[in-house]
Amino acid sequence: MNTSEKNEIIQLFENQYNEKVETFEMLPPSGSSREYCRLRNQNRSVIGALNTDVKENTAFLSFSNHFKMNDLPVPEIYAVSSDLKKYLQEDLGNTTLFNFLSRTREKEGFSENIILEYKKVLQTLPKIQIVAGKELDYSVCYPRAAFDKQSMMWDLNYFKYYFLKLAKIHFDEQALEDDFQLFTNFLLSASSGFFMYRDFQSRNVMLKEGEVYFIDYQGGRQGALQYDLASLLYDGKADIPESVRSQLFQFYLSELKKYMTVDEGQFAVYFKGFVLIRIMQAMGAYGFRGFYEKKEHFLKSIPYALKNLKFLLKDIKLPVELPELFKVMQLLVHSEELKKIGQVETNLTVRVISFSYKKGIPDDPSGNGGGHVFDCRAINNPGKFVEYKELTGKDLAVQEFLEQKSEIGIFLNSVKMLVDQSVKTYLERGFTNLSVNFGCTGGQHRSVYSAEKIAEHLRNNFPVNVVLIHREQQF
Repeated sequence: MNTSEKNEIIQLFENQYNEKVETFEMLPPSGSSREYCRLRNQNRSVIGALNTDVKENTAFLSFSNHFKMNDLPVPEIYAVSSDLKKYLQEDLGNTTLFNFLSRTREKEGFSENIILEYKKVLQTLPKIQIVAGKELDYSVCYPRAAFDKQSMMWDLNYFKYYFLKLAKIHFDEQALEDDFQLFTNFLLSASSGFFMYRDFQSRNVMLKEGEVYFIDYQGGRQGALQYDLASLLYDGKADIPESVRSQLFQFYLSELKKYMTVDEGQFAVYFKGFVLIRIMQAMGAYGFRGFYEKKEHFLKSIPYALKNLKFLLKDIKLPVELPELFKVMQLLVHSEELKKIGQVETNLTVRVISFSYKKGIPDDPSGNGGGHVFDCRAINNPGKFVEYKELTGKDLAVQEFLEQKSEIGIFLNSVKMLVDQSVKTYLERGFTNLSVNFGCTGGQHRSVYSAEKIAEHLRNNFPVNVVLIHREQQF
């Protein structure tokens, strides 16, 4: 976002509310070209969006208004620029379902607390698909009004050219093309005409004050019910245990029956088919972003997709014969080269440490005596409040405090720029050690949170070994 675009979004805020913007914070980039920022003053906090794709914005804004009219939990749209490239929407915080899952799973495993949140999502999904989908203006859909044969073939060819070929998986192209035709014909025989979210996964669900909210549905179109359910339950990095996946599948069916009659056997057969095409679509994206664009984060998602695919192949039974497609799938799950992807092969170890300044800056056991030391004491301190004193930066309540009531996001964005520059140079020059230290008063809240976030950022974006230490907390 350049200075002119930033100023235009600030002006949109100030025109809408007749108030000055006091803080402007760019949010971390997503997998798309859209850019988001948070604008705040003492009265309110809103999210600003910049997207030069006007057709995509038109779909999102139209869907948002329709969903709001049907009392669905989506962000409210406050203002839209005259060129339709910028808009302001409700600030739903920073906690996605995936964030919550990751934090909670670390302490509790895939617990009932996580399952409860998924059930909240699945209670709302049929209402989005059926009730809100009935009178939706599908003429604004972009790039297609339905998940039709052309859409499916786009996904399958994306998988073929950006995953299979780049992963060097051998196949008979004509035989595979013939199977693609049969496979898509089978999927198209499923009952459709419902709203299909298209990218219904844990990073597109927000959690705020005990409620779930839905974002990033601009790619929505008409389609089968099974696709969105497959997207959520086979979301790669969410890594839902199979027993839980089966439980949630049955829960969805029970909710769906409140809106329509369901043939469970037929639904399940089509469901497996849509799981397969969703995994293939995801692999195409991982191949393009990972193999082609060399983005480490996407390569690390491949083992999760292979794990889901391997489990699916154990009992999938489709009423069409697809010999070349299933031969290719078996080659994928047994590929020794693909199994190595996501495993770190590097000599660079980055030690990320949280500490208390009262006990001094941590020693560097590598003997280099260098690295980064970041002072978190300028950040609003949750430790000053009684309800957070016994908690740490790994606890959800503390994380929400820092994300909503401090400028930790601005601070860490600056940190990432500096640390990323060092990591890239260290990798190029073959260095073996780098330290990144975060200090605060007690080494309990702000420094722990910062160390956790930077460690996660490094693991997702660079082929480095990350050692995370919370010196004062002994974990």
